[in-house]
Amino acid sequence: QINFVACQLFALLAAFWFRIYLSPSHASSAVRHAFATLFGIYFAVFCFGWYSIHLFVLVMMNYGIMNMASVPNIHRYSFVVAMGYLTLCHISRIYIFHYGILTTDFSGPLMIITQKITTLACQLHDGIGRQAEELTAEQNRLAVKSRPSLLEYLSYLLNFMSIIAGPCSNYKDYIAFIEGRHVHMKLLEVNWKQKGYDRLPDPSPTGAVMYKLCITLVSLILFLTLTKNFPMAYIIDNEFLDKTPFLSRLGYLYVVTQAAKPKYYFAWTLADAVNNAAGYGFSGVDERGTFRWDLLSNLNIWNIETATSFKMYIENWNIQTAAWLKRVCYDRAPWYPTALTFILSALWHGIYPGYYFTFLTGILITLAARAIRNNCRHYFLSSVPLKIAYDVVTWAVTQLAVCYTVAPFVMLAVEPTIKFYKSVYFHMHILSILVLLLLPIRPQTHSVRRAQNQAMLNSIKSK
Repeated sequence: QINFVACQLFALLAAFWFRIYLSPSHASSAVRHAFATLFGIYFAVFCFGWYSIHLFVLVMMNYGIMNMASVPNIHRYSFVVAMGYLTLCHISRIYIFHYGILTTDFSGPLMIITQKITTLACQLHDGIGRQAEELTAEQNRLAVKSRPSLLEYLSYLLNFMSIIAGPCSNYKDYIAFIEGRHVHMKLLEVNWKQKGYDRLPDPSPTGAVMYKLCITLVSLILFLTLTKNFPMAYIIDNEFLDKTPFLSRLGYLYVVTQAAKPKYYFAWTLADAVNNAAGYGFSGVDERGTFRWDLLSNLNIWNIETATSFKMYIENWNIQTAAWLKRVCYDRAPWYPTALTFILSALWHGIYPGYYFTFLTGILITLAARAIRNNCRHYFLSSVPLKIAYDVVTWAVTQLAVCYTVAPFVMLAVEPTIKFYKSVYFHMHILSILVLLLLPIRPQTHSVRRAQNQAMLNSIKSK
């Protein structure tokens, strides 16, 4: 943990230096790629020691696949090799280290590199192996038309801004950042003459970085004061279970789940700030004219804490991983996209049984929540009081459903997970199954989604 924080703080300083002294106006793209890669390799070795060799082995294996595999199979081979290697490393963790977390836990960076490898492979396949009319609007926008050079490939996968804690970004966005087109491309989407500007503005990330560092500091304080004082293991303590009523146990479950969040808020917000400090992450201008630096943000804390649906919660938690799952799995799955996406998410996280309890439960609750929303929500939109009541109830149910779902993710093992679910009578599982049995389900087929995506693409082309 100390190595992680030290590396990220050094990366923050390096990011400011990179933006000021190696800006596109001062250095060529090759120089920027080289420095970003060398810094990333140094941080990886410093933080993870010899374990970092796993990162480099996986990167080089997939570079070979990208250059030697046939175009129709690039994404398949890359996916199998990357996920296979990651899974083998996860297996070594669980069996060799007996559920312990390594002092130098390299699995986090390996997970991010796996995301990047599979993202690039899919986008390269879209760009050189498929016709434009076969792609969705997003796939067409992100498609990569030529294989990257070795330097570009290493820079994308191993750059110092994201090697420690991510997030995963799209290859074309990263290359545009290195070449100095990243901000300019987003600014051209706005008619600045109508806003009274004679030339394009020059947005600075400093304000966004300072704001995110403040969130990071608050998250660190909360982690140090709350997380260790409210351990998840206490909810299955025999004395606690014997003396605490059911509703009180649910309330405490919410508290310990809240206490577990600050470490994620800390790590992801700091990673976002590092990328912004380097000048990467500009996403455009909002309706109020404010410059936004959230292209790489991994969470929206306000939307998480006020989520009134399971879907809304998931979409605002680990955002870039959700985007990766959508691009490499959900949008490409021939059938059962929701189930396959949850299963891939569990496999990517590791082989601890708790992960599979969480994500399989997530499938059930997602389908049930979708059925309730589709069948009931419209009845509560006729008046403001009804809508407020609906939002309050769905907020409470969503927060408890999330707590119920993620508890095994923290516990990891089978025995404490079963003990926890028994202590709360498997109530969310039972309610979800009843909902799916009693309410009609109207799934949106892949063919319908593809037709909608094609219509959107045709609309964009016509403009």
